[in-house]
Order: sequence, then structure tokens, then C-alpha cells
Amino acid sequence: MTYRNILLIEDDPDDQEIFISVLQSISDSVKCVAIGDAELALDKLKNKEIAPEIIFIDLNMPMMNGIQFLTEVKQQEILMEIPVIVLTTASDPGIIKKVKYLGAYDYIIKPSQYGELRKALVAILV
Repeated sequence: MTYRNILLIEDDPDDQEIFISVLQSISDSVKCVAIGDAELALDKLKNKEIAPEIIFIDLNMPMMNGIQFLTEVKQQEILMEIPVIVLTTASDPGIIKKVKYLGAYDYIIKPSQYGELRKALVAILV
């Protein structure tokens, strides 16, 4: 695995559980921290409480959304090199273009099937 230390920022506990389950099916050596609040995740990153090698984030979250988080991360010298993957249900081409312009490493529209999510994660992580 290219990435062993992963941060998932997702406010839906069911989506967190599915994501972690898929990761475990790919490799048992992966460590994933799931945080349901982008502001909290950003604070933990800035304070070096967590140091992921890659970040997956949903766009549609209360308080700070994924675009705001991505913008902030890419402005922080200590964080800007961490790849950020947007993992969301939003499929608007304008939003996809915007997050890539802001520095997102990739954009994944959340698959509805476990196997499809696994395939998408394998493509990025292995």
C-alpha cells in the first residue's frame, strides 16, 4: 500500500463504517482516523495531533464544508502537500472542476455498491 495512515472526514457514521470496512478488506495494515467535523479535523492537523499521508473528505458537511476545508489545507504550508481526495455524492461538473482547481488530488463520486468503492480505493491506495 502506498498510503498506510489515512484520515477520513465524513459526518455520516454509516459512511465512515463502510469506508473503514472497505479499507480493512484491502489491507489490515492501514490505519484510518475518521472525524465527523472538518473544523475539528483541521485543528488536529494544524496542531499535529494527527499526521495522515492522505485525506478523504466529503463535500456536504455542516459548519465547514469540504471546499472550505480543501481551501484552508492548501494554504497551510505544513499541510499543503497532503493529497486530498474528495469523496462525495455531488456529481456537478462545475464542482469537480472547482475542487481540482483548488488542489484536490482526485474526486470520487460515492459509489452505491461496496465493490465499487473498494475498486475506487484500490486504484488510489495500492
